[in-house]
Amino acid sequence: MKKNVGSLLALYPTPATVIGAMHEGKPTWTLVAHVGIIGHDRILVSLAAPHFINGAIKKEGKLSVNLVSEEMLPEADYAGSVSGAKADKSGLFAYEMGAAGTPVIGKSPLAMGCSVVDLYPTPNFESFICKIENTYVEEACLNEAGKIDYHALKPVLFEFPTYEYLKTGEVLGKCLSFKEAAGNKR
Repeated sequence: MKKNVGSLLALYPTPATVIGAMHEGKPTWTLVAHVGIIGHDRILVSLAAPHFINGAIKKEGKLSVNLVSEEMLPEADYAGSVSGAKADKSGLFAYEMGAAGTPVIGKSPLAMGCSVVDLYPTPNFESFICKIENTYVEEACLNEAGKIDYHALKPVLFEFPTYEYLKTGEVLGKCLSFKEAAGNKR
């Protein structure tokens, strides 16, 4: 028997990312786990409305989405715990400017340079609809066919409401491989 626990956001864990944007010629960063896929070339990045970085994103019209690796977790956690309005976080990560004009974190195993195509406000949040312009992947995280190997990439996941970081787990099976087992239960 299931218990109704009310209106609760329960789609966790989600990938931990560091969002980067340029502010007055320097990068600023924040940790974000409210990211989602809305198409094959579009993602959503949802930020609390008061975040300092939101103004930079709206002004520049672009941002980077950098997947967090275990190696960069201390800096990523700091990026999410200190406001860019109170601290200069520009030196937190070594970075390069991507082709889309967004700061790309060197330690991140995968980063996407994005342009903002729409802004969807909800109470207390601003959700940026972004078009992926470029994707950068460490060569060690690509398989022989040149596709992203998430077993090698090992993105950090974030779980709410416990505020815990998790590692990715074991493989349960291939997608669309369970149809026979499900069909036998009918």
